Amino acid sequence: MTKAVQIAQHGGPEELKLVEVSVGDPGPGEVRIRHHAIGLNFIDVYHRTGAYPLAMPATIGMEGAGIIEAVGAGVTHLKAGDRAAYASQPPGAYCEARVMPAKCVVRLPEAISFETAAAMMLKGLTAQYLLRKTLPVEGLQPGDFVLFHAAAGGVGLIACQWARALGLQLIGTAGSDAKCALAKEHGAAHAINYATEDFAARVKDITGGKGVKVVYDSVGKDTWDKSLACLRPFGLMASFGASSGPAPAFEPAMLAKLGSIYVTRQTLFSHIVSHETTQPMADDLFAVVQSGKVKIRIDQRYPLADVQQAHRDLEARKTTGSTILTL
Repeated sequence: MTKAVQIAQHGGPEELKLVEVSVGDPGPGEVRIRHHAIGLNFIDVYHRTGAYPLAMPATIGMEGAGIIEAVGAGVTHLKAGDRAAYASQPPGAYCEARVMPAKCVVRLPEAISFETAAAMMLKGLTAQYLLRKTLPVEGLQPGDFVLFHAAAGGVGLIACQWARALGLQLIGTAGSDAKCALAKEHGAAHAINYATEDFAARVKDITGGKGVKVVYDSVGKDTWDKSLACLRPFGLMASFGASSGPAPAFEPAMLAKLGSIYVTRQTLFSHIVSHETTQPMADDLFAVVQSGKVKIRIDQRYPLADVQQAHRDLEARKTTGSTILTL
């Protein structure tokens, strides 16, 4: 038996209940992992509320790090005793131990702690696929401007640092002056408080009226229209979340009027469909973290039993950087 946080129905943080569950042996293509730390992400809120519906009862959570206890038939890249980490479907990380598919679980270098890994796998792999794989048609070169919303969040602070390492001029937005300062400390070339400033006008000022090559937007409804206005011709609108609600519908002809721009809706789970696709992404992330060019900032730690408060703080925008649940 092991402790796990489950929901019996979709709803508010009060639906998160600590329960006892049984954990069996891994089947073919599976591993059993005992967590040392668990990551907290906004997708967990979507699962809890039903924005991304789950079958009930459900254990949520997409990210963790720990020790492999057992491997099933056909698993060759991991063995019992390995340090490991993951960001992976299906949900179920809010627990002490679990059985899960092995395909997205990767070996964790000794130089990276369990807490750091749990704080960075989903957010770091997201930053990786955005900055390294989700690119405008003309590509990105050192000196190019990009706009990144929620730049003081977990993904944002990693992206700020990684963009600086790539030589990009990242313009970050955030909802307070303190969060803007945090983004700049982590490598943003410019930071805009969208609560007090018109970020589209500021972006045009910063770029000399040209606009940015790409907008990375996890906010959705509240930033969508002005984000499109920030793009230069042939630019890319890369949506990867909707923390303020879904983006509005639009006519494709509008893309032509804005300069033949591109729009894509990305998700990490399209990129990590197998060990063969996940491992190179993880290696890229591990390398940039071990180089010191990207530091993982853990600003909040909550015991697993305090997960309700963790969700309240996340939804209230009280968190910065990464948040982990401890065991």
